[in-house]
Amino acid sequence: MSGSIVAVDPDLPEGAVITNSGRISAAENYTEPAGNEHPFTPVQLSRLDEALTLTSRETGLRFAIYLGDLGADAHRSAVDLHGRVEGSDEAVLVAVSPEQRVLEIVTGSEAKVRLPDRGAKLALMSMVASFKEGDLFGGLMSGLRMLADQAGSRS
Repeated sequence: MSGSIVAVDPDLPEGAVITNSGRISAAENYTEPAGNEHPFTPVQLSRLDEALTLTSRETGLRFAIYLGDLGADAHRSAVDLHGRVEGSDEAVLVAVSPEQRVLEIVTGSEAKVRLPDRGAKLALMSMVASFKEGDLFGGLMSGLRMLADQAGSRS
């Protein structure tokens, strides 16, 4: 009968072992991620996805949301991100950088015909009001609805 000898390393934390390959394997207690790591619940993400799909289907425009740091030149970054959206001429990008307190709405050349700056500004002001109240999800949802209403139905 062959056996192996397991040596316990007193420098390892409890629940950790050195495997045969020399790698350290450790068991850890699961901890819920901090709220700022995930700004939306799974249900909210699902609802945002559904809202993006429905507004795109209803209007014939391609709606997209970017949430994250936009860098030193937020407008330039938002325009660059918009250019990466498939069919960007017919796309509307809502780019939000909560840490920078920046919101940009970028429309493609075809989308701009149906969604003039005035309509985008109204949606922007509504979203900013919600964001100031700490409601990122609600602001995005109402902003998408307002943008879709301004753009009208697919012709």
